Amino acid sequence: MKWTTGALALSVGLCMAAAAAAEPWTDWIPAKGATEVVTIQVDPNHIDDYLSGIGKGWVREQELAKKHGIIDWYQVMVKLNATGGSNVVLIVHYPTLANLEPDKARDQAMLAESRAAMSKEDSDKQIAGYDKYRTFVSDDIWTGVDYPK
Repeated sequence: MKWTTGALALSVGLCMAAAAAAEPWTDWIPAKGATEVVTIQVDPNHIDDYLSGIGKGWVREQELAKKHGIIDWYQVMVKLNATGGSNVVLIVHYPTLANLEPDKARDQAMLAESRAAMSKEDSDKQIAGYDKYRTFVSDDIWTGVDYPK
């Protein structure tokens, strides 16, 4: 028993020493940009409704953000297995964290373009029913890690 406890303590100590010795920019490299991951729980009977709706609204907004260089890609994912929790994921990649900063001229121009495609009233009407069958689970911003070759 003492030998097992001693071996475990030694293993933990070595792992902690290795973790303490890890150096950013040497052992790992922070990647540029950030990925926003929004997880959503949608009533399984309304997934088609939700996907159709975000295709007319959210996707259009992401295309506008791409056009203005704010993001470089986005993706919608749907969970195939029926376990609990979130079942729709919206993913957006910002090539630089600077794109998350507000820019009055850019933001107002994008709002004008968005409103030209769909009025605020029509947009509000489109998303009004979502809250009956959609719950946001998380909205996280991730950054990648690269490793030296």
